[in-house]
Amino acid sequence: MSAVLLSGKALAKTIQQRAHREARELEADGLRPTLAVVVATDDGSTHWYVRSIERAAESAAISCRIVDLGPDATAQVLASVLKDLSEDPSVHGIILQTPLPPGVGTDELVGHIAPEKDVDGANPLSLGRMAVGQPSFAPATARAVIEILNHFDIPLAGRNVVVIGRSAVVGKPLSLLLLERDAAVTVCHSRSGPLEKYTKAADVVVVAAGRTGLLNGGHVSSEAVVIDVGTNVLPDGSLVGDVDEASVRGIAAALTPVPGGVGSVTTSLLLLHTTEAAREQSRALVPGTAG
Repeated sequence: MSAVLLSGKALAKTIQQRAHREARELEADGLRPTLAVVVATDDGSTHWYVRSIERAAESAAISCRIVDLGPDATAQVLASVLKDLSEDPSVHGIILQTPLPPGVGTDELVGHIAPEKDVDGANPLSLGRMAVGQPSFAPATARAVIEILNHFDIPLAGRNVVVIGRSAVVGKPLSLLLLERDAAVTVCHSRSGPLEKYTKAADVVVVAAGRTGLLNGGHVSSEAVVIDVGTNVLPDGSLVGDVDEASVRGIAAALTPVPGGVGSVTTSLLLLHTTEAAREQSRALVPGTAG
């Protein structure tokens, strides 16, 4: 038996079309949704990804402002730019792209992104609001996992879901989103011990650890749905996930591919979040329409 491949391409296109419709509606009201992407690296794969966001935004009628500060940008410069963008009424969504220059920490900077413009859920306030059920933007990658599971009608209520990785970008927010859908969630990390101790009994396994080949066929059951969030660039420039795809495809029931899985949905969600942010910000400017 070979696992069913859960491609994200059709779902990504549907979400992008929705973002495009919303952008056109806003534009008819005199508002052009605008996404600002702050970059401070000379990493080639990062610039490739940023260009893909720019192309996707253009096709969705969303303005995309790339703020390239160069690989030597200081924390002070980055903080100043994020503050300025947060205060700029023409900008509706802000992304701080990683990696950052050596010695510059993400944690100190994301707090300068206004929560209402935090379309990738990076500000700790966004995560806190999400944890208590208040309106906020979830990190797009975490939400992409949920959207894929929903798209393929994979049930979550009462199911055992294992999340490998506990980052604030994917693992932690994804766990919250899964709990909202009544899943029984286990989070594994570097000190959890043998993965198969947890993953063998899982209905759904989400791998988001950033380690090539971390999960293999010996870790999962024949009923498992495996969601690969990893994006690892090999020396030859090819992109692979955290899953040993060849071995898992021979065992698991379903698997997301890399590329063409979670990543494509993530980009489309960033655009949708931008249109949603623009709409909410426009309402906040009109008395009696906020909230």
